[in-house]
Amino acid sequence: MDLFGLIQLILFVAMLVALTKPVGLYLVRVLDAEGKTFLDPVLRPTERLFYRLFGINPGKEQDWKGYTVSMLCFSLVGLLFTYAILRLQHLLPLNPQGFGPVGADLAFNTAASFTTNTNWQNYGGESTLSYFSQMVGLTLHNFASAAVGIGVAAALVRGIAGNSSKTIGNFWVDLIRINLYLLLPICFVFALFLVSQGVIQNFKGYGKAALVEPVLSEVPIKDAAGEEVRDEKGNTVMKTQKMKTQIIPQGPVASQAAIKMLGTNGGGFFNANAAHPYENPTPLSNFLQILSIFLIPSGLTYYLGRMVKKQQHGWAVWSAMAILFLAALLACWWAESVGNPRLHALGVDPASGNMEGKEVRFGIFNSALFATVTTAASCGAVNAMHDSFTPLGGLIPLFNMQLGEVVFGGVGAGLYGMLIFVILAVFLTGLMVGRTPEYLGKKIESYDVKVSVLALLVSIFSILGFSAWAIAGKWGLAGLNNSGPHGLTEILYAYSSATGNNGSAFAGLTGSTAWYNITLGLAMLAGRFLMIVPVMALAGNLSRKKMVPPSAGSFPAWGPVFTLVLVGTVLIIGALTFLPALALGPIVEHFLMMKSTLPY
Repeated sequence: MDLFGLIQLILFVAMLVALTKPVGLYLVRVLDAEGKTFLDPVLRPTERLFYRLFGINPGKEQDWKGYTVSMLCFSLVGLLFTYAILRLQHLLPLNPQGFGPVGADLAFNTAASFTTNTNWQNYGGESTLSYFSQMVGLTLHNFASAAVGIGVAAALVRGIAGNSSKTIGNFWVDLIRINLYLLLPICFVFALFLVSQGVIQNFKGYGKAALVEPVLSEVPIKDAAGEEVRDEKGNTVMKTQKMKTQIIPQGPVASQAAIKMLGTNGGGFFNANAAHPYENPTPLSNFLQILSIFLIPSGLTYYLGRMVKKQQHGWAVWSAMAILFLAALLACWWAESVGNPRLHALGVDPASGNMEGKEVRFGIFNSALFATVTTAASCGAVNAMHDSFTPLGGLIPLFNMQLGEVVFGGVGAGLYGMLIFVILAVFLTGLMVGRTPEYLGKKIESYDVKVSVLALLVSIFSILGFSAWAIAGKWGLAGLNNSGPHGLTEILYAYSSATGNNGSAFAGLTGSTAWYNITLGLAMLAGRFLMIVPVMALAGNLSRKKMVPPSAGSFPAWGPVFTLVLVGTVLIIGALTFLPALALGPIVEHFLMMKSTLPY
């Protein structure tokens, strides 16, 4: 832990605080169908054109069931659309490398991944997908899935702020306005900035450069259809090949990199993701990419406060998120700075920390900051190999995802996930004082608690259930490249990432097999949509409630006490649920790293 890292951290937090209010105020205007923005003179005619084209009545709001059905139908059509593009990419344009069709199970996994804002990638983008697949199949989903998350969060906030109302907005209006007035303009500006830093944006075919010295490399064997050959265990069959040239990939990278960060999508154009110099070339691009991940989720907390007419509540939620984020970052930074004592015993300088798997351009702090931010939000972009972190350093991004990625979280998903914990925190405090719990003037009743708990149970059963299935099955163990507690952590991380719609991975796991592609895809769909349905049910129920004036027994949903109660609720639920699995994985591995034997 060094002074320069501390200065960067202070600058990061200061910029995040400074941007939260203006972003939140702009979100209020965007998410109000009648709201006016500075872009209205240019975009309002386009907005009206979309309404006429799709037969949308912007003045007609939907109840929670109508909103949910619209969202699910839109997402299903998007999933099928992307699946078709991946399966037919060899017949579609913008394929200068002549890539063949994506396999059925991998196409399902990828379509589910981008539909759910997960962007888990069981493939190398530069060696598998055409420009058309990247731009139309994937980048289009980056915008759509981000808009869905923000829309759901807005619907829940409208439910909280409503007073005896039966409606919570119009999904189609939210979808159009979020993309037109928020995501497209900000991504256009950010993409231009990334190009100025050296991120490429072109449609050229891949180049080749002659190597000064030929090298031997392991490459996958492919069949006549262009698909990788696998052995009986499902692992890719490799062959040794002498490489005399290096392929220099090209493509429309900046446009995808902008939305993958701002929309907390995370899918990289290249397999190396944000560690690749074509995606993340400079320290400035690295810093602003990290900041952009938190930008909209942080602004949504201010939007919450403004909508419920209690700005202190928005800042209290923001403060709870910030406390959890800073605690996680400091723990990860410390663990990576201390490094591995076994390497120190072999002569590695302890002051260098753990540099395995890290870009030397960014170092330990920026790697720890990126890892913490990308898993606190449901982004999943990486600039370092999480699989190479120390056991406790790797535990932090894993635990962030298991908390539901509510530490600012994904665009929209972080806010509605944290509001689930707010409902539970208010309910628990009500039990302590023996009164019916109230939240911002609304009684919290059994139905509200039940659907909130149901939303949390979805992720718990998905993570632990699929992990247990993989550990018990031959197909799951066949994908491991590490045994013991680290192998367990790799499997647990994969399903935590998929269910949390994160997309990052402990890449030592061979996930591109039929069983993993299908089960991870199902985990993504469950973590996204089976959680959203009870969230929407909660929004509908809260919107129908009548506001009641605060009483002497009302627990104020702001201030230091509320913030600490909220932080405690998040940690207790996460710790009680996942601590046994974490104890068998990264915690055991830490003791083995330190002493080679376990304490008794």
